[in-house]
Amino acid sequence: MNVVNPIMPMEAEQLLAAGRAVLIDVREPDEFSAGHIPYAASMPLAQAPALLDRMPLGNDMTVIFQCQKGARGGQACVAAPAALAGRVRNMEGGIEAWAAAGLPVAGGRTPRVSIFRQVQMIVGLLVLACTLAGLAGFALGFYLAALFGGMLAFAGISGWCGLALLLQRLPWNRAAV
Repeated sequence: MNVVNPIMPMEAEQLLAAGRAVLIDVREPDEFSAGHIPYAASMPLAQAPALLDRMPLGNDMTVIFQCQKGARGGQACVAAPAALAGRVRNMEGGIEAWAAAGLPVAGGRTPRVSIFRQVQMIVGLLVLACTLAGLAGFALGFYLAALFGGMLAFAGISGWCGLALLLQRLPWNRAAV
């Protein structure tokens, strides 16, 4: 297992500018398109280990993982292929710390709330409402809460989320033409 090795944004920028590192953004594609570090390659967390196995990297190349605040980047460091042991780093504070350090961020519009967070809010409220209905004496509420929880677990395991696909089609999540 790889140990999470933090790196500060300024140090990361120096390695990237010198061509001694590759930056992998492990956020979801909608988060990446809303704003990303110009050096970054988009590689969602669920796909990162398999894609890194096929990515030709020199033995002296450092791999820096980055997400919104640092948690998913740390998970990517742990899940990184064994061949990269000792060469993976997690950007401390993610893209938020990068931007706070005054470093450039590229990308399109900034959504009010990412689709990832919209899914979390919707399913969380559905589970809460169904659980409260169950506690109020409607046993079906508990079954529905379990169903929504199971669907969320399936989305996390498989990387496929029907609710996210639906939300992407809604007017407030579409890019302006």
